[in-house]
Order: sequence, then C-alpha cells, then structure tokens
Amino acid sequence: MTKLVLGLLALGLTIPASAQIIKTEQLSEVVVYATNYKYLQNVNTEEVASVPVELLERKVAAFNLKDSEYYEDDWGVYSINFYIPNGRILAAYDSEGKLLRTAERFKNVKLPKAVKKAVSDRYPGWKITKDVYLVNYNEDRGVTKKYKIKLKNGDDIVRVKMNEKGEYL
Repeated sequence: MTKLVLGLLALGLTIPASAQIIKTEQLSEVVVYATNYKYLQNVNTEEVASVPVELLERKVAAFNLKDSEYYEDDWGVYSINFYIPNGRILAAYDSEGKLLRTAERFKNVKLPKAVKKAVSDRYPGWKITKDVYLVNYNEDRGVTKKYKIKLKNGDDIVRVKMNEKGEYL
C-alpha cells in the first residue's frame, strides 16, 4: 500500500513538470496594409462625428471587393451602396478594391461647433429643424464637406449651406 501511494505521488509530481516545457515556433510573416487609408484620413473631422457616420465610413474603407459576391474579373469599376437608417454612401471601387470616389448623404447628424456657432451668430433666436451632411470624396481631388441646414423662427423658414468650418456657401 505504501509503495502504491509513493508511486502515485512520484507520478503526480513528474507529470506537471514535463508539461512546463514550452516549444517555440517560428511564425510566418504577416503583412497588414490599409488599401483605403487615404479615404479615412480625408473624411475624418477634427471633432468627433456622429457615431453612425463614422461606422459607415469605416465599413466603406474596410470593404473587401474581391471577397464580395459582386466581384468579376472583367469589370473595371464597381459601385457599391452602403445604407443606415439616417444615411447612405455610394462608393466606387476599381478592380483591385481601391476606393476611387464616394457620394455620401446623412440626415440630422451632430453639427460641428464651428457650424453651430456661425448659425447662432448670424441667426440668433432661430432653431435648427433639419440638417443634411453631404460628403464627396474623390481620390484625385480630395474631399468636400457641406451642410444644408433648415432654420425656423415662428412661421419663417430659412435654408443655408455651409462648409465644415462654418463658412456660408
């Protein structure tokens, strides 16, 4: 009986010791690159944009055309639509999956401080009832951002257009 207990004790101490040996393996090299990083750099604003807008723009940048059901080798340009309840993005990709241009439209988003300040300075007492955020990205020409704002004061209605810096167009 004593030999059995000592045998089990010796076995119990040696098994965990052999489990502590760590094997090291050389992993293959992985290269990660962002195909559409220029798009994200251009459409980002200094302030935090509306969360749904940012999420949809990230989805557009991360879209893998070659793995999608729409990909065919003989097409040159692919137009893909992305939707959320308060906005949409129409994106054009080349056959390699590079983002060429976008046309974006979002309703009732969070306005930048510069836009809110410009509206309140020029139209004191007016309330913003509706806004539309338009973004046009082109790989060669860059990005243009525009806000269409509907203001109301009693029965009076005014519509204004502004850029992201609060300058009237």
